[in-house]
Amino acid sequence: MDALEAMRTIGTCRSYRPDDVPDEVLYRAVEAARFAPQGGNRQPTRLVAVRDRALKERLRDLYLVPWRKYYEAATAGRQTLGEYDSAQRAADAANDFAHALAEVPLIIVVCARIDALHITDADQGRPSVVGGASIYPFVQNLCIALRVEGVATTLTTLLCEYDAEVRDLLEIPDTHLTACHLAAGYPERGFPTRLRRRAVEETTFVDRFGESIGKP
Repeated sequence: MDALEAMRTIGTCRSYRPDDVPDEVLYRAVEAARFAPQGGNRQPTRLVAVRDRALKERLRDLYLVPWRKYYEAATAGRQTLGEYDSAQRAADAANDFAHALAEVPLIIVVCARIDALHITDADQGRPSVVGGASIYPFVQNLCIALRVEGVATTLTTLLCEYDAEVRDLLEIPDTHLTACHLAAGYPERGFPTRLRRRAVEETTFVDRFGESIGKP
């Protein structure tokens, strides 16, 4: 499988087989993902691969606190789910996933060294996102590399609300933050063959915002 096919069929998996993801599979994926671009080659990213059932149960319990708030608000119409007809079904599937998080074979906690992040937008009066520029390319590389290995993933940031608790649980030092969590395992129902995304013409502009690149 080439990278383009992997990107087109990666999706988000919320239902996994119970089979473990072997260490050698994770190693190969990380070995490839580590070449992601990052500022100053600071390499801030660290991973904690959680397999222990008791630890996964504790992560699930923490995850369910913010998830229940979101799901209840979405079901009551106080939270926007999305514009597609399948949005409610996706939310229901995500609810099943949240309650079964401890059953996922592998939870990868993505950490980053705080002093290695070059945050240039801290004073812009809007949510800061720049610090993730040296983290999330690595994470996407990892998801693609795992997809090539036949391993599906789900990326979530909800647990970052409980950063201190997660760091304490997994003995992550105060010098690091948690940036996201990846559920990983072999998909119960295979990989998607058709994903719905906006057309290039709707998202890519030339010279001025709104001036569509057009379809060649």
